[in-house]
Amino acid sequence: MASTHNIKLLDICTVTPSSVSPELSQPLTFFDIYYLKFPPVKGIFFYELADSTPSFFNSVILPRLKRTLSITLSYFLPLAGNLTWPADAAKPFIFCTPNDGVSLTVAESNADFDRLASNQAHDAVESHPYVPHLSTSDAAASILALQITLFPSKGFSIGYAINHTVLDGKSTVMFLKAWAHICKEYEEEEKSHNHPMLPPKLTPFIDRAVIQDPEGIDMEYIRTWSRIKWAGLDANPRSLKLVSPAGVAGSAVHATFHLSKEDIKKLRQWIESQTSSVSKEKDMDHQTEPPHLSTFVLAYAYALVCLVKARGIESERKILYGFSADCRTRLVPPVPVNYFGNCVSAFGVFTEAKALQEDDGFVYAVKSLTPLIERLEKRVLEGAKEMLAKYMSVEPGTTDIVWVIGYDRLGVYEVDFGWGRPKKVEFTSTESSGISMMESKYEAGGVEIGVVLKQKEMKIFNSLFINSLERRQLSGGHRFFLSRSSRM
Repeated sequence: MASTHNIKLLDICTVTPSSVSPELSQPLTFFDIYYLKFPPVKGIFFYELADSTPSFFNSVILPRLKRTLSITLSYFLPLAGNLTWPADAAKPFIFCTPNDGVSLTVAESNADFDRLASNQAHDAVESHPYVPHLSTSDAAASILALQITLFPSKGFSIGYAINHTVLDGKSTVMFLKAWAHICKEYEEEEKSHNHPMLPPKLTPFIDRAVIQDPEGIDMEYIRTWSRIKWAGLDANPRSLKLVSPAGVAGSAVHATFHLSKEDIKKLRQWIESQTSSVSKEKDMDHQTEPPHLSTFVLAYAYALVCLVKARGIESERKILYGFSADCRTRLVPPVPVNYFGNCVSAFGVFTEAKALQEDDGFVYAVKSLTPLIERLEKRVLEGAKEMLAKYMSVEPGTTDIVWVIGYDRLGVYEVDFGWGRPKKVEFTSTESSGISMMESKYEAGGVEIGVVLKQKEMKIFNSLFINSLERRQLSGGHRFFLSRSSRM
């Protein structure tokens, strides 16, 4: 097949669940409908393996991955289906027939695996060929697409594109861990003629009826989507096409930064020293409780301030920043921790850029995120009915949005298919959000921060990230991985 961007496409096939099941129909919850038109969520797992010759790949790696994917889909049936919205239905729903399955692209690349799978900067568009296309149309939308790419004698990658309408980050990682678990155990189970089984924590709870919605939030979200008049969504309000993500500039680069456990500890100590003196506190009438100093808040606030400064945003310009948080254990009554679907709520702050650009911008960021954490823990669905309208009223170009995707306890580096843990995990959706976060692959308690910026902005971000740490007398071994030889 044709080659593009150092990629040779070898095959595009459909993988169906190993066990034939009757038709499955599932309603969408209000958590799902919130994300109805959102762009696909995309990522890549890079696995280093010197034995990954074309022969070994085609005889061992690929067949095992395909076979165990089929088995895994039998547990995660919604992923094999599609979203549909018949004319007589008030809202879309998931529909899966015995012939449905997941699109799997198989490819081979002669690109520099070591550079792509490192933390140093690379052009953002270089990652695109390793992520599959997710098919959507007015009438139907796929839920999952996968791509396996061989880098001969270097390793392979697994890229995914997920329809956010059906599942959140926690569910996505649970599926990948389940697939990896079955793949890792497959050889031994095959010898004993047993069907690989999933442990309880990786066995999905797929009954969406457990999500209660007495206030009719789902239909309020449907009405909100129908009223949106940008991004072409008003042409057909019942269309299941997804909004195209904002394209990145040709000079945009993706880089990964690291905050060690010791860095986080000293950031915490520095905030405590600043907020202990009333004279140094910024006047924030809405903020009375002590700042929340979790690893997530500290890492996000630090990266956020560096990014806003690096972009050189006009001081009076509005910024929306925030995060989406898991609600499974915070609902009343709580839903199972292995619930498969969307169960996250958005928490954001609107402010002017200058609040984050001033000398005490880091303190401001931490303190402004604290009420969101307090609401998450105590009033998780407060204002949920108006939430979508609130955030979607921000038309593109009017406000800078810096949303963090992921968090520091996702466990992405635990996704081992039997050939070792990932050398690198990249959330390519960072191009749309600005910042991504995951746990460190180097140490427990550390954090990896993914950032996509224009080349000139990345140089500034690099300097701010390192120098701000040094000014606070922080130490840490693997903070930033832009090589000195980089074009940066």
